[in-house]
Amino acid sequence: MENELLIHICGWVASIGLILGYLPQAIQTIRTRNTDGISLPGFIMMAIGCLAFVIQGILIGNIYLLITNLITFTCSVIIFAIKMHNDYFRKKD
Repeated sequence: MENELLIHICGWVASIGLILGYLPQAIQTIRTRNTDGISLPGFIMMAIGCLAFVIQGILIGNIYLLITNLITFTCSVIIFAIKMHNDYFRKKD
């Protein structure tokens, strides 16, 4: 019983820490639309990693892994879209 409680506490602490560490970048990028310092290959790899963890969370039934990486994957996709717009589509204007 104690081991299960420790596992849940670690899961929540990890989830909250990762989300709070990632969310400020996403919020700032959405507000300012500034993506000059963001590496496109880096964000693609992060999004792939998050998506893989989402799938793993579903397969093993780990809610912490699933929710955390679903949120960070969503943020990655939003930032990726803004980065693509800024770097490729805005140049044509």
